[in-house]
Amino acid sequence: MSWLLRAALAALAAGSLHAGGVQAETIRASDDRGARIALSGPARRVVALAPHLTELAYAAGGAAAMVGADSASDYPPAAADLPRVGDAAGLDLERILALRPDLVFGWLSGNKASDIARLQRLGVMVFLSEPRRLGDIPRTLRVMGLLLGTAAVAERRADAFEHRWQTLRLRAALLRPVTVFFEVWHQPLITVNAEHLISDVLALCGGYNVLGSLPALAPAVSLESVLAEDPEAIFAAGVPPGALAAWDRFPRLRAVQRRQIYEVDADVVTRATPRVLDGADQVCQRLEMVRNTR
Repeated sequence: MSWLLRAALAALAAGSLHAGGVQAETIRASDDRGARIALSGPARRVVALAPHLTELAYAAGGAAAMVGADSASDYPPAAADLPRVGDAAGLDLERILALRPDLVFGWLSGNKASDIARLQRLGVMVFLSEPRRLGDIPRTLRVMGLLLGTAAVAERRADAFEHRWQTLRLRAALLRPVTVFFEVWHQPLITVNAEHLISDVLALCGGYNVLGSLPALAPAVSLESVLAEDPEAIFAAGVPPGALAAWDRFPRLRAVQRRQIYEVDADVVTRATPRVLDGADQVCQRLEMVRNTR
């Protein structure tokens, strides 16, 4: 173990007691893997390991506690000033320890399990999150507010999200379903199944994911499978520039015939944060255009 790791561990231990040696009431919560988290008081030094976790922490009122984030965290703008600690490909564990976090927000399916396990072996408290449905967003906000000592702020944000979400859900119940293929990468061709947050967004707008029954969360699919489904609309998020023009080679597809091929902002459709409802607005508007041209 390097001197920096040893020094960081010592600092973590030294900072575990509050001033005067008085322990605050223990804060307890369960993360999305079912592990119990126990803090002796609100987290004061927090590192987030995914963009949606950084954004959720800020939304829950945790701005003052943020001391580090992954390299892709870019919202809110204040997150750009945070020290960077790696990404989904790998974490800079020494950098994380040097920041002396009393809590790390990790992504269950997005961070390397080996990185998370090593952080925990080094004594770092890790809360693992895996929000896949829209309902997971207000739930996660409330848990973060508990851990950060900002429950009142988090509750307001969660309530506002749920109110807006419910309004869209009631509207969707009256809409004619539209079949959709959602492209998240072009070569290889990758989509999402019904368990992914994107499918929940589609459903919120009356969209139906034609390949939602596939078992993998983000499966590679054949072009033939898309042609066989003949979706009414094709959506894409985060694909390379010009990739959507490749669909013009298949003029028999209804989506191509009717020019119902749309790109949406990946950040507000794929990230499980309050802004996902802004992404839903984009999707809903475009699906309404599809209904009007049937």
